[in-house]
Amino acid sequence: MKKYIGTIITVIVVLAATVLGFVFCPPNLDSLQLETMFILACITGGSILYCFIVGEITLNNSQMDKLWSILPIAYIWVIAIKGGLSPRLLIMALLVTLWGIRLTANFARKGAYSIKFWTGEEDYRWVVLRKNKLLQPRWKWAIFDLLFISIYQNVLVLAICLPAVAVMSSTASFGVWDYVASIAMFGFILLETIADEQQMAFYKKRGEYYAQGKKLEEMPLPYSRGFNTSGLWGHSRHPNYFSEQGTWISLYIFTIGAGVIVYGVFNWSMVGCLFLVLLFLGSSAFGEGVSSSKYPEYKLYQAKVSKYVPWLKYNPTKESAETK
Repeated sequence: MKKYIGTIITVIVVLAATVLGFVFCPPNLDSLQLETMFILACITGGSILYCFIVGEITLNNSQMDKLWSILPIAYIWVIAIKGGLSPRLLIMALLVTLWGIRLTANFARKGAYSIKFWTGEEDYRWVVLRKNKLLQPRWKWAIFDLLFISIYQNVLVLAICLPAVAVMSSTASFGVWDYVASIAMFGFILLETIADEQQMAFYKKRGEYYAQGKKLEEMPLPYSRGFNTSGLWGHSRHPNYFSEQGTWISLYIFTIGAGVIVYGVFNWSMVGCLFLVLLFLGSSAFGEGVSSSKYPEYKLYQAKVSKYVPWLKYNPTKESAETK
């Protein structure tokens, strides 16, 4: 029970903050914002149908994964253009575009995209989940695909862009909080880039050892562990997830600069970045369950290294029979 306290507290805080955001500062949208939301909803609806139909026909359920970094670019520019390309909206759009281009390029390197757009490398998590007895027979998986992969994730991607809708009607000048948001968002994008590059380099080198016919235990450290403990990954188990959450929380900070918040931080559009935190709670728990079942040292790594925030460097104890 003790190990779940952090998760329970996070869930309670996220749900409470979301409710307070809608209570203290509900979405009283003007006609321009409503018109913009209608356009965004149409795009989201089309994406939901595409992800579900194509995913079910091809049995490749990474259709939403491919769109995850592309849809926000479309959403943010629709909002920015409808909002008259104000300085705040323009900066938000440029930062989201930078984030999207980088993440799309990183995903492409993993073989996610193909000329046959419905094919490409499927995320290993969907492969593992499809084998789960709770999602069998096939119709149960189809329901999961519809409700979580297609609907929930598409709605979430729209939701993380909602702070841009919230600031559309603002007449406040670009100020201190906007600069804070801009610098923070750019910093998190840079941090995630470094984390992804380090992860890519690790698995590329480990793959080369496998190609040479070496078993995991025959590889030098840190490759013999099976998972990455070098660079940022020696200080955080999920530096990429930390950066991703930080990126969208930073986008929300623009609402403070725009003056559309109540009691210092509350606005209805905080729902997106908050529910993204919940998504990564589940995603990280699932991924770590897979890793701990494959690699004996992973549980020690979990005990020694911060889950998200980069902190103390991983230093295995003597019991692990590993030395730095």
